[in-house]
Amino acid sequence: MKKQYITLVITLALVFVANIALTQGPPDPPGDPGIGGPPVGGGASLDGGIGFLLGLVAAWGGQKVYRLWKKQESSDDEN
Repeated sequence: MKKQYITLVITLALVFVANIALTQGPPDPPGDPGIGGPPVGGGASLDGGIGFLLGLVAAWGGQKVYRLWKKQESSDDEN
């Protein structure tokens, strides 16, 4: 019983110490967004992401058409 009590106390102590050690205070409030700096949203460009997305859509569509074509071709061979 004493060993379980000591294990429980040590476990709870570690949990609470870890919780206290990892907590952080709130961040500083943001400055006035109208004064200099990058635009709201970070100025991220959409060009690379949209091009990549369109390429993936084209490849996926091409795969679907190819599989449909192969399926039709194999069914024509059987008849």
